[in-house]
Amino acid sequence: MNALPFILVSLAVLAIAYRYYSAFIAAKVVTLNDLRKTPAHEFYDGQNYHPTNKWVLFGHHFAAISGAGPLIGPVLATQFGYLPGFLWLLFGVCLAGAVHDFVILVASIRRKGKSLAEIARNEISPLAGIIGSVAILIIVVIALAGLGLAVVNALRESSWGTFTIAMTIPIALLVGLYMYRIRPGKVAEASIVGVIGVIAAVIIGGAVPGSFLEPYFTLSREGIIISIAVYGFIASVLPVWLLLCPRDYLSSYMKIGTIAALVIGVIVVDPHLRMPAVTEFIHGGGPIIPGKMFPFVFITIACGAISGFHSLVSSGTTPKMLNKESDARFIGYGAMLMEGLVGIIALIAASSLFPEDYFAINLSPEKFAALGLTPVNLEELSREVGESIAGRPGGAVSLAVGFAQIFSSIPGMKSLMSYWYHFAIMFEALFILTTIDTGTRVARFLVQEFGGRIWKPFERTDWLPGALFSTALVVFGWGYFIWTGNISTIWPMFGTANQLLAAVALAVATSAIINSGKTKYVWVTLVPMAFVSVTTLTAGWLNVTDNFLPLTDNPATATQGYVNSTLTIVMMLCAVVIIIESFRRWYRVLVKKELVVSGQVVDVTDRNFTPPEYGCC
Repeated sequence: MNALPFILVSLAVLAIAYRYYSAFIAAKVVTLNDLRKTPAHEFYDGQNYHPTNKWVLFGHHFAAISGAGPLIGPVLATQFGYLPGFLWLLFGVCLAGAVHDFVILVASIRRKGKSLAEIARNEISPLAGIIGSVAILIIVVIALAGLGLAVVNALRESSWGTFTIAMTIPIALLVGLYMYRIRPGKVAEASIVGVIGVIAAVIIGGAVPGSFLEPYFTLSREGIIISIAVYGFIASVLPVWLLLCPRDYLSSYMKIGTIAALVIGVIVVDPHLRMPAVTEFIHGGGPIIPGKMFPFVFITIACGAISGFHSLVSSGTTPKMLNKESDARFIGYGAMLMEGLVGIIALIAASSLFPEDYFAINLSPEKFAALGLTPVNLEELSREVGESIAGRPGGAVSLAVGFAQIFSSIPGMKSLMSYWYHFAIMFEALFILTTIDTGTRVARFLVQEFGGRIWKPFERTDWLPGALFSTALVVFGWGYFIWTGNISTIWPMFGTANQLLAAVALAVATSAIINSGKTKYVWVTLVPMAFVSVTTLTAGWLNVTDNFLPLTDNPATATQGYVNSTLTIVMMLCAVVIIIESFRRWYRVLVKKELVVSGQVVDVTDRNFTPPEYGCC
């Protein structure tokens, strides 16, 4: 089977979904209104609340939500074959993921840019808010660990890749200063400067191996982890306009440009999908991600179809920078469709490899030997990219090889295989690091919000001691999991955490719709909530019984097994409690005709009752 039909069908379905379904949600469900003042204007402080150009904010938002998930998840799920992942990516993103992101973004801007936990407290119950805060903090830490692990395995001992990624930081600082201080408002000029800088970093990086710079950029696994932790800490406390927003904006359009080039490349090259439509591992025993296709394909592809992590961005940094409400459709729904396309391209790239080479890259030598397979083209691929690619689990390397194969198959590009490979590594690392900087900032907001209930000054986001302390806690948490984990343990736990958070966010969105009196549209969020809840809770239970608890039999992995099992159970219980609280709230509104507004129980059948001033969601 060739890839071209999949690309053409995907582009058609995504275009129809944006044109019609998102317009329906914007007009009927959330009723966008540009006359409402957004939090960016109402609470402007130049630090976190900052009205931002729609295109720049799209870039920031897309970069923040598009971490490793839409790249790594589909690659890992390729072990089941290309068909299950393709179907979930295409239909899941249109009917679940983009709806999730869009509705939560509107819910947050209507509530002064508050976080998902605060929205849960107001729309469901105080208990849901408290449980939500605890669950979200755990989930964010695990999610950032899952995202960071992929870039660690890709950059370790790679001076070219590490140099290129390191250079994007000063380039982003230059772009931020250029846009906001040197030439305010000159976005196009800043973009040109940034794009030229990033491309130059890739090209110059090719000269680093063998030069005097090589020892400084050849880092061990532990060195990469420490470097990422330092970056995440600094990026989280600097003003959004200086590093986070311009870096995300710059990297996001590099990403979009690369995806567009890949789409064109796939159309021109029309690569053959060498991976079968379904493999023997759909029944279980998968060497990369343990478990059967159902329900594990839904937690392995942890972002490209729907991602709970997005609800933290949609209720974190983005609503504090939205200029007007109508921008929410383009940013919330549109950016998620773009991520779905990224996931489909990643799936195609991985499926274009010979299955034997795919498993040789994504498994340790010991695990690969146990499969009894013989690599087909692995030695030639390693020679062409200029690095050893065998035994680099995590999906990032196999994806980069797949991307490089597609680009180098274009006439006249064959000799540039090593440059395409390292460009792809940079492309992936930018996806991941931009999520880490935004995710760490979002988690810092959550820690400060939660701590503010104990000591009021702590919730001030502009109070430096509080920002530093809360950021350090978050960075230490996700750094610890990367340091001690591996892809087979972290990714299933990350997928479970991420999709449980999506179920919680959809429950919050459903409550907001019901509370606003638009019950006839509740199916928009209720149906995906039910599906994601069932599949993820099932996968979570199987993770504990089949994957994590067996680790406790080995003294070397016992601690990891107990920690993973405990955290998974805690996350599942938190999600179940919030869903039960949601049902209780829906019963009060729909059956008892009661609603809590500003702490007071009101009768929604009273002719003098009007829904809350912020309207739906």
